[in-house]
Amino acid sequence: MRNEELSKLRELPIEAVAERLEMQVERHKALCPFHDDRHPSLSFSVSRNTYKCFVCGAHGGVIDLAMKVLNKPFLDTCQWLTGSPITISTQGGREDVSPNVHNHVKPFDASRYVRFFEHPFLNLEAKRFLFEERHLDPRVVRWCRLTSWKEWLQIPYFSIDNRLTGVQWRYLGTDKSQPRFRFPQGSQCGIYNLPVLNLLKADEPLYITEGASDCWSMLSSGHKAIAIPSATLLGCNDAQTLALAPSKDWHIYPDNDAPGEKLYNRLLAVATRLGACLTRHSLPEGCKDYSEAYIRNGPLPTSP
Repeated sequence: MRNEELSKLRELPIEAVAERLEMQVERHKALCPFHDDRHPSLSFSVSRNTYKCFVCGAHGGVIDLAMKVLNKPFLDTCQWLTGSPITISTQGGREDVSPNVHNHVKPFDASRYVRFFEHPFLNLEAKRFLFEERHLDPRVVRWCRLTSWKEWLQIPYFSIDNRLTGVQWRYLGTDKSQPRFRFPQGSQCGIYNLPVLNLLKADEPLYITEGASDCWSMLSSGHKAIAIPSATLLGCNDAQTLALAPSKDWHIYPDNDAPGEKLYNRLLAVATRLGACLTRHSLPEGCKDYSEAYIRNGPLPTSP
């Protein structure tokens, strides 16, 4: 794995990872899984993204926590965190490491969450974020079935056949101790907005973005778009899903950072393998991603 890929994993919200590990987190505390704990003694630092037990002394970051709870080696743990095979560097080039890993977490229970998206509701904070701050087209918000619950924006992930496969919660409040994102146990948040492929014609361009926010902005610009969480989370299953896209005319505005460049290069390899054409577009100078460019300038021109 490259350093930027490891950085992405280490930046995953540690409390969300703990919940994937079936730990009950309340007020930044949980029962310690490393000793016979009767009262929550494991404490999470959201600002440092670390954990520490004040009884047995166990401590570390996101990868450390998952390694110890799952009792897996480093690469297997990274695969569990990404949900994809891990690629490592070797003297002879690169090779895929795809061990038979079984996730010891309960599968995502869509029945618990699907009702929230049948009749989406946006509170004032969500409306402010989506329409005043992000300048999104209301039709896009309805299409994506975004809804709110208290201080959280609920972002559903659907399969191509419109089955709910995961939920991402984005915090909109002012409590700095809260993680920015959280995920229900077992959520499969892979490629975002897959149902749009059902509307895509063979001669239409498909825009591939990084993250849901960029996807909303691209949709509001009038383009059919999907999103990949990051280069780190682009796995073999996602490549197989991209093969189902009716159009092979793909476009991307890579983020202006190392992970954005990595995602572009990985997508280029996938496009070449699938016989698709991936066109790269440039963001305006000073803009980190398409969402920021859209907020500043509105829809961007589509020339390479």
